[in-house]
Amino acid sequence: KIIGIIKENIKQNYKEYLISLIFFVGGIFLGVFFINQTAENQIKEVHQYLGDFINQLKETPNINQMQILKTKIYLTIAIWFFGTTVIGIPIVFGIVAYRGFCLGYTISAIISFMGFTKGFTFILITLLLQNIIFIPLLIALAVSGFKFYKSIIKDRRKENIKISFTRHTVFSILILIGLSVSSLIEVFISTNLLKNVSTYFI
Repeated sequence: KIIGIIKENIKQNYKEYLISLIFFVGGIFLGVFFINQTAENQIKEVHQYLGDFINQLKETPNINQMQILKTKIYLTIAIWFFGTTVIGIPIVFGIVAYRGFCLGYTISAIISFMGFTKGFTFILITLLLQNIIFIPLLIALAVSGFKFYKSIIKDRRKENIKISFTRHTVFSILILIGLSVSSLIEVFISTNLLKNVSTYFI
């Protein structure tokens, strides 16, 4: 039933999903392009950061779980808030594009630093699991904000605004729960798995 609901939601709002996906994929391409245009000394700094990160991961027994969860909470609140304002929709799409940019930049930096084989393995361990959940939920949250915006533009009656606001808020809470699951995967699976195989990357 859940899969059926998801499919129906995408079918009914495919244009909104397509727009959000375009912003996200565009952000990825910008991230890849930016790292390729970065000066050599700055690339060395990125490589140094990645090396320090892996070494620190090997020596750190515990990961700051709350910090990872707080980041997801702040992101959800920001998209929910800007999605409830008429002028905030460009900011919502900007956040989606920025997350895509960060992902593209990170992937390019990792492969540049480690080479394709090790870099691809590192990406699979550190990014794949949580982003399988995170990226669709991020796009769905942006679509919810966009739908709310379109709804109040079409019908400015208080009753419609109240219903649309409630629907968007409840959906955002559900997305937050999903993002919390993504955070748990990042903390307890991806990070711990990386710690166990970190010697392979140095």
